[in-house]
Amino acid sequence: MELVLDNLGYLLKGAYYTLNITVVSMFFGFFIALLVAIARLKGNWLITSLAKGYVSIIRGTPIIVQIFIIYYGLPDYGIKLGPLTAAYISLSINIGAYLSETFRGAILSVSKGQTEAAFSLGLSPWQALRKVVLPQAARVAIPPMGNTFIGMLKETSLVSLVTVTELLRSAQLLMAQYYVSMPFYLAIALMYWIMSMVFSNILNRIENKLAKAY
Repeated sequence: MELVLDNLGYLLKGAYYTLNITVVSMFFGFFIALLVAIARLKGNWLITSLAKGYVSIIRGTPIIVQIFIIYYGLPDYGIKLGPLTAAYISLSINIGAYLSETFRGAILSVSKGQTEAAFSLGLSPWQALRKVVLPQAARVAIPPMGNTFIGMLKETSLVSLVTVTELLRSAQLLMAQYYVSMPFYLAIALMYWIMSMVFSNILNRIENKLAKAY
């Protein structure tokens, strides 16, 4: 493990990029998912069909293919993106599709009586959604959203295939340099586990606070 300790700073830099990609992708994916979920529930037939098509295509194709389309495919049409930008875009689009189903199910879980009560108080449909339905749906969405977040944390390792120097790529470069693998694999496994546990605890606290609030 001496090699790991000697190169810990380099691995931590890779872990930083892993966290950065995860957080940025989840941030944009969250808003994509919310818009898609609302589009499927409240949109007209055209908007609903487009939203369904997006979810079906993204969920029905491997994420690695989506990454390759963004990074290697778009340059055929004159659109060339940097590795990190391609990672942000592809993972945001992917996570948006999966989270949209989580959000849609959470919104549907809120009883219609809550919406009707909001209307009786004079709230508009948008106000009822924002002030009554979404806060209650959040409590339902947090646990599966947490699982999706942790899954995304691990799936960032796939962007190493488009030369993003995240945690796995950092370890691979060190393996190539020192001709040894096991210590680095064990080290990054431990680092992934620690990051997953930290995020799980954060999400559990958020879930508990929402449970007390509603």
